[in-house]
Amino acid sequence: MFFKNCFFVAEISANHCGSIIHAKKLIYTAKIYGANAVKLQTYIPDTMTINSDKSDFKIRGGLWNGKTLWNLYKKAQTPFEWHKKLFEYAKKLKITCFSTPFDETAVDLLESLNCPFYKVASFEMTHIPLIKKIAKTRKVMIISTGMANLKEIDLTYKTAMNNGAKEVILLYCVSNYPSKIEDFNFNNIKILKDRYKCKVGFSDHSNDTSVVACAIASGAEVIEKHIALEGQKKGPDIAFSLKGKQVKEYINVIRKTSKLLGKNYFFRTKLEFKNKIFRRSIYATKNIKKGEKFTQDNIKVIRPGYGLEPVYYEKLINKKSPISILKETSLKKNILSKLKIK
Repeated sequence: MFFKNCFFVAEISANHCGSIIHAKKLIYTAKIYGANAVKLQTYIPDTMTINSDKSDFKIRGGLWNGKTLWNLYKKAQTPFEWHKKLFEYAKKLKITCFSTPFDETAVDLLESLNCPFYKVASFEMTHIPLIKKIAKTRKVMIISTGMANLKEIDLTYKTAMNNGAKEVILLYCVSNYPSKIEDFNFNNIKILKDRYKCKVGFSDHSNDTSVVACAIASGAEVIEKHIALEGQKKGPDIAFSLKGKQVKEYINVIRKTSKLLGKNYFFRTKLEFKNKIFRRSIYATKNIKKGEKFTQDNIKVIRPGYGLEPVYYEKLINKKSPISILKETSLKKNILSKLKIK
């Protein structure tokens, strides 16, 4: 499976700002800076909401304060007619391209383009008809869990698995834009892993790379983050997006943290073992004749570590030496076998 190592998804979202050329540049940015995949969002305003100025349809507070839902989605959409061109461009660059469908018609479009797997947005994870539709493609589903309680996640997870999803990967997500340090509880990743016995990742809306490092240290295996172009100042998601070279720097944090976590078993490097010589071991502090007893006066636990380990010191005391040992010489393991010491 492609999620063998920590897998980084570069989210374009609405940062193409209505330009397909801009969208292609974002895909190129994802590719050259080392993303494993690039992700689109597939919807049109009509499938998201209705064109209304009533208060229910106006956003209050946050980055998009005062906008109507219709106007926001109209501005932010990645037009359906772009998708084939963007998928083909990504294929040409040899980077995986997939998408988040926001309704059933979006799934149909993406299936026609052989979308390799699917993402479900946090705001859609309770949309059970959509979950069923995606699951029936029998592909991997990545599901963001922002705002959701465990009962809601239970239902979504079971619905996906029971309707044919090949695999479900849950993303711990804080749906606050941009997210702040105090918003996070990375023990949630362990809780999700223990509860659902599945891979768990992290969808990052923060502006602090220590957050993603903590996510990986907590067990995140898939990381999703919004991207923008170098120097880009405008875009619906620009306030919590990586810009240009920041993508590479962010991925470097991911790879470095993953490397620091290391293996799933207790491990020491060969280089570290070389330093065992600086441990203590048992040495003769006086000349010891064959048959002479070992005492606190003629053997001592000192550095370096070329001799017997200190654990044998008390077992040797008052035992007769089976061989002659010169002063300032380490005691060797063959003494143990001669004395039948284990």
